[in-house]
Amino acid sequence: MNARALALAALLLGTAAALSVTGTVVGTVPSDLRVSGWAVSPAGQPLEELVSVPVTGNTFRLEIPTSPPTFRAQTALSPRNVAWPGVLDPVRVSAQPQTAELKFFTYRDLNRSGQRDASEPLREVTLDTERGTLFVVWVSGDVDVQASRGYAVSLVRGWNAFEVEVGRAVRIAPFKDGVARVTLELGR
Repeated sequence: MNARALALAALLLGTAAALSVTGTVVGTVPSDLRVSGWAVSPAGQPLEELVSVPVTGNTFRLEIPTSPPTFRAQTALSPRNVAWPGVLDPVRVSAQPQTAELKFFTYRDLNRSGQRDASEPLREVTLDTERGTLFVVWVSGDVDVQASRGYAVSLVRGWNAFEVEVGRAVRIAPFKDGVARVTLELGR
């Protein structure tokens, strides 16, 4: 493959550096616990596991891949299907690229295979940052999304990560590689 073809492939797949999320799990952690990131449907149902790592000594480090999710996990962005943290109607989008939201789950890797099996239940978790909740979304093209209570975000082609703080107003700040905290109520 020549240099031009490689440059075009990199442009089509996105050239952003991988996003790293380092975290601490609070509570009693089973030795077989994994933290995973899944592309989800607009209704929040997990469709495709994109990344999974074991929790070691109550810590983990996820490297979100730079490649897009499969077409099956993508949907056209429209005001009707933006059910993101802090978004309330009315919603406005400047374009309608393909999109996929990434949500985080834990599961117990009972057979220690390093991947989730159908018999290993998923449990959705929230990654809390210093200023809010981590939100990760992929878009196939640049788009601005606005909603009530001051929600405004500009997404660039590829994976985007934000800290979303919901109060009387919604505050959004870019998330840089950093530390997130996962709080799990593992219950008995």
